[in-house]
Amino acid sequence: MRHLPKAILWDLDGTIIDSTECHYQSWVNALKSHGYSITRDLFNANFGRNNQTSLSIFLGFKPDPKLSNQIIQEKEHLFRAEVPEIGSMVPGVNTWLTTAKQMGIRQAIASSAGMKNITTMFSVFELLGYFDLLVSGANLPAKPEPDVFLAAADLLKLPPEGCVVIEDSVAGVEAAKRAGMACIAVVTSHAKSQLASADIIVDDFTTPFLDAIRSLGLDD
Repeated sequence: MRHLPKAILWDLDGTIIDSTECHYQSWVNALKSHGYSITRDLFNANFGRNNQTSLSIFLGFKPDPKLSNQIIQEKEHLFRAEVPEIGSMVPGVNTWLTTAKQMGIRQAIASSAGMKNITTMFSVFELLGYFDLLVSGANLPAKPEPDVFLAAADLLKLPPEGCVVIEDSVAGVEAAKRAGMACIAVVTSHAKSQLASADIIVDDFTTPFLDAIRSLGLDD
């Protein structure tokens, strides 16, 4: 009999917080102020990557550090101003967070976002009580590289196989699998067909938490 996971490693943007529009609008406005533009399709295809990687993709070239820092700082400032106004909790996610906590499963954020963004969202949506650890991947290799998930597991002093990742992005799902972790994908920002490499896919968080965990086969 295998046990329930020792820890859940949560992505944040698009998984716990519906912040996709906030990110899109802040990228649009930050890029526009420097004479660049972005399409919705390009943004959607790369949602879940960190800022440095995303910016190079959006521009079509690797910017020099000065330009990169200017655009990213403007984008992040705009995002933190907008997320309290137009961001929201993904419906039903608080039930999963509460259930996992009640069961004694440790929970960590393993997000590509910068720590200022993470702490802003945690303050606005009162999330701190659910989590044992917050890990930012802003200065780590971007998802789909597994570094942010491996860093979270290491800080929790757990092996990868003791962790389950919950993600919404294609890059995030791939990062979880590269880390050697089971992955639950939720259909909030990508189609099911794009998330097919996840161990299971849920349409939303109305699926009972324990049903999703059991579907992973961890109790078999």
